[in-house]
Amino acid sequence: MLNGTHRPCLHLRPAALPQAPCQDGVPGGERGYFQRGRPLWLAAITLSFGYYTWVVFWPQSIPYQSLGPLGPFTQYLVDHHHTLLHNGCWIAWLIHIGESLYATVLCRSKGIMDGRAQLLWFLQTFLFGIASLSILIAYRPEHQKRT
Repeated sequence: MLNGTHRPCLHLRPAALPQAPCQDGVPGGERGYFQRGRPLWLAAITLSFGYYTWVVFWPQSIPYQSLGPLGPFTQYLVDHHHTLLHNGCWIAWLIHIGESLYATVLCRSKGIMDGRAQLLWFLQTFLFGIASLSILIAYRPEHQKRT
């Protein structure tokens, strides 16, 4: 009871094992479960992937001298290992595609059947990779036995 009202969906679980939100007053709305990634991780991945893409596709527009120690290091990589950077960029995107497809399969195996929730997991995992996928992997639906 909280302020004279009963809260049937209050769950006390460790942060590492996220709980499905309440739906219609019933705990564990697994069919539509989605949890956004942590903002710090999302920002770090967005900035680093954005910088990496910029280095690979538009290296001539980078102000190397204004980037402190990162500038000369980046210029060295562009000048001596551009093919490796280019291939690495495409491999990273292919890995994200694979993680996204796995997220969709994982949704079904964990009982997340809502199409919108599956799409959100797919898109978030495509954009942010393991930072999103790890949340889905850690998710334990109520009906699933915990080991």
